[in-house]
Amino acid sequence: MRAALQSEIGQDKLEVVDDIEAVGFGPGKVKIRIRATGLCHSDLSAMNGVLPQPAPFVPGHEGAGEIVDVGDGVTGVKQGDRVLVCWLPACGQCASCKRGQGHLCLAGFVNAGTPNFRRAGGEIFGFAGTGTFAEEVVVAAGCAVPIPDDVPFDIAALIGCGVTTGLGAAINTAKVEAGSSVAVIGCGGVGISTIQGAKVQGAAQIVAVDPVASRREAALRFGATEAVSPEAFADAKQRITAGEGFDYVFEVVGKSQTAQTAYEMTRRGGTLCVVGAGALDDNFAVNMFSLFFDEKRILPSLYGGGDVIRSYERAIALWRAGRIDLEGLITHRVQLAEINDALDQMRTGTALRTSISL
Repeated sequence: MRAALQSEIGQDKLEVVDDIEAVGFGPGKVKIRIRATGLCHSDLSAMNGVLPQPAPFVPGHEGAGEIVDVGDGVTGVKQGDRVLVCWLPACGQCASCKRGQGHLCLAGFVNAGTPNFRRAGGEIFGFAGTGTFAEEVVVAAGCAVPIPDDVPFDIAALIGCGVTTGLGAAINTAKVEAGSSVAVIGCGGVGISTIQGAKVQGAAQIVAVDPVASRREAALRFGATEAVSPEAFADAKQRITAGEGFDYVFEVVGKSQTAQTAYEMTRRGGTLCVVGAGALDDNFAVNMFSLFFDEKRILPSLYGGGDVIRSYERAIALWRAGRIDLEGLITHRVQLAEINDALDQMRTGTALRTSISL
């Protein structure tokens, strides 16, 4: 079958090959024919080494498609079912799951160190234990979540990560209060979803911060009340909050520098929510007196900070009701062979999210 392959970490181009095979099918596993996959910035971070990922590997972790086959013992899905790929499924048995924090379950990471594919040259990994830039993928049955017939594959793929992460940061983790002031630093697909989550929660002011003009324009269409460049952020803080700072600031970039800015822009007693996935060697430092005296809450948000299945269902319900715009997130639809053009668009910031059809 075809897949997009990265042979070494640091390569900025993917090779589209047609001689790769999905492996690992057996008891407790399912094989999925991928119909659409999202190109997320986390894929770029794995490609350039910011996120740890063994190579060679097939990127992609936002996917949706149809069940081709099920292994022994699989009861939740059957051949022909329409599903989205959950890259971080909850096992239901570990300490995190029993505490109601299934999004912190580590069971899904077990597959991240096991090859998902094979080629004549040897074994190949899938990003985050999946690898959805391929025509087919074999994953644990818990990674295949059924979707209703009225949800298109490209929409379902985005719900599988970016939409859930952004909405959940505002709704589950920060619990944005109605009438509050919000700032979102970084207006890619996850940042836009965070903006939509803050809007759903009833925030009065939502300031989008991004260096790319096209992304700032997009943020206004998705619910931001104002969009500014990083250079104009301090002025927005002064005008909107009388210099006090925002009730909630979301860092959706994944860098200590922007996290520091977010902390400074948060009011005393306010909430800094860190959504961006950063590098292992990038450390965020906070002055201990400020940490004590200003009582700003620092809340990391992994995968939306809540039960992912419930979060999927909520995203679909909000989309059906017209409360959030998911079609608008898909700025480009490309074929697998055009993936490197899509990568360039993501790097330069000209695309919020790219949907790839397979």
